[in-house]
Amino acid sequence: MDRAPLTLLVGLQAVVSAASLVVEIVAGRMLAPYVGMSLYTWTSVIAVVLAGFSAGHWWGGALAERPAQRALAATGWALLAAAVCTALAGGALRLAAGPVLAAEPAPVLGITALTLAAFFLPSFFAGVPAPVLTRVSLDSGGAQGRALGAMFAAGALGAIAGTLLAGFFFISWLGSSATLATVCVAYVLCALLCFRIARGLRPAPLLAAALALAAGGQSLFAPSPCTVESRYFCLTVSDVSADPERPARALILDHLVHGISARDLPRVMFTDHAAMLDALARLRAPSADFSSFHIGGGNYALPRAFADRGLTRIAVAEIDPEVTRLATRQFWFDPAGATIYHEDARRALARLDTRYDVIVGDAFTDTAVPQHLVTKEFFALVQQRLTPGGTYLMNVIDYADRLEAVGSLVATLREVFPVVEVWTEARRPAPGARVVMVIVAGDAETPQDSLIAPSPDRTQYAALARGFVDRIAARGTLLSDDYAPIDRLVGARD
Repeated sequence: MDRAPLTLLVGLQAVVSAASLVVEIVAGRMLAPYVGMSLYTWTSVIAVVLAGFSAGHWWGGALAERPAQRALAATGWALLAAAVCTALAGGALRLAAGPVLAAEPAPVLGITALTLAAFFLPSFFAGVPAPVLTRVSLDSGGAQGRALGAMFAAGALGAIAGTLLAGFFFISWLGSSATLATVCVAYVLCALLCFRIARGLRPAPLLAAALALAAGGQSLFAPSPCTVESRYFCLTVSDVSADPERPARALILDHLVHGISARDLPRVMFTDHAAMLDALARLRAPSADFSSFHIGGGNYALPRAFADRGLTRIAVAEIDPEVTRLATRQFWFDPAGATIYHEDARRALARLDTRYDVIVGDAFTDTAVPQHLVTKEFFALVQQRLTPGGTYLMNVIDYADRLEAVGSLVATLREVFPVVEVWTEARRPAPGARVVMVIVAGDAETPQDSLIAPSPDRTQYAALARGFVDRIAARGTLLSDDYAPIDRLVGARD
């Protein structure tokens, strides 16, 4: 084997590092339809991928002790293995999701186990080349210090490039499956280059490379769980019609239903939270033609119902344009009936100098409201954007035996609003059950402490007793931009 140019080795290291980081970013997206896109998901992805890299680096270090020719050939085989494992990650995820999540209901352990099943091996094999390529670069004939620095820099720059490419280009333009196929091709090309440097291209590596490319190609035809894969979500539309002549559909963002609409019943809400938000908004509004600002669009069921009642001053902040497009195509929403801002709701409220009679908070990342939308600072901004006597309504999910998230939200809202109420279905929940609630914040109490609304059956909802709300608020955590652990507060008890 001839000495390999340092620039070639640096380029190889950069490409492998970029490809491995693309897989890490895609891992979070691919896990979302099964376990959501939460802090737990990203923590598991980062931990598992780093564990894979570390184990791969250790093995690569052992390979680096071999003669350079043999070490590079072994690296080529490792890269082909990385290509195959990457191509099969989606299939491994689909096969493992049911058994793993059924066997391990605790969210942290279940997410970690599922991530291990699908993404440890791709990361392990992708971690092998770095020590070998670095060792070969030190023998390239140049200054060893500069060679070592160049290899470390190539790894870091490749990681940066892979992260940017995955987040800004590959996922949004190609989708997860095509992105993994692209990574598979990159690994195969790098493997062939390693074989070429080591001892020339021979039949066995060429055949293995062809098989790895075939595995990558099959990933393109793997069934996708998403109707649309956007920059932010895996969006799925599910037909829930009881009568094919009267269509009804559910919108699933990642793994949770975020709204149900029926074509012929625009004013009927099909979920408890939407029914409460609709009824409470109209009950507390200062006039029949009230204005509203909606944090999160979902399937746009509530703005659609408001528009059907003749309301014309409707604004929606929906960060994902694909959600709006899907609501228009599949959920009978007319975007002409509302002013839509495709940006983060907090940014939109800070930028706009407009006041609203009702502001509705219905944005979620997995089962928790995004952290920056639950803080005292954000609630102060909401209060500034309400008309005198206006109301803030907020959809919340918590567990009946904990209520730590609801208590913290009430405690924080009371720092800004004089009146804070908690509404839910008027029945005793089962122990440990997940409960859907709506928090009401404003200057005055709601004129009645219970109401009946269709969801779609007529259901009674009621405000929790003030003394009970006081007790859970007393145990709550004050949420601020500096400290808002909402994911932990909402998390189910293991």
